[in-house]
Amino acid sequence: MGKKIHVSTTINGEAVEFLCEARQSFLEVLRDTLTLTGAKEGCNNGNCGACTVLMNGVPVDSCLVLAVEADGAEFETVESIATEEHLHPLQECFLEGAALQCGICTPGFLVSAKALLDNQPEPTEEEIRFELSGNLCRCTGYDKIVRAVQTASERMKEVK
Repeated sequence: MGKKIHVSTTINGEAVEFLCEARQSFLEVLRDTLTLTGAKEGCNNGNCGACTVLMNGVPVDSCLVLAVEADGAEFETVESIATEEHLHPLQECFLEGAALQCGICTPGFLVSAKALLDNQPEPTEEEIRFELSGNLCRCTGYDKIVRAVQTASERMKEVK
């Protein structure tokens, strides 16, 4: 076991400190050290998007981010999307539109879709498909996911 490195970061609005090895991925630390298990380990090489989190507001595959790179950064994980009282409109629309099945890819899609809607509240279908292209699904298919994001966009517009 190598030397442990002290990391201070912000995750879901809370200051967090942890020790990690230089070789550890941020996904490993999220799941194994911090018990934030929403981000899933799919491919562990940046191809599937199941582990997507927001790093300083930008979607990244947490399996490709070294935990030491988290020092000083701000992260949002899928655990931050809902409140204790309510699901986020994206989550509601994924459920209502059957845009999830096995659930491995769902957290990554939700985080990526939230980042898109935060930056572009009324995306076109083409923009949705482009922004979600880094996320792979082997069960649901993409049409239901795209429709869920479109419906969430409309629903969020009504709330404002």
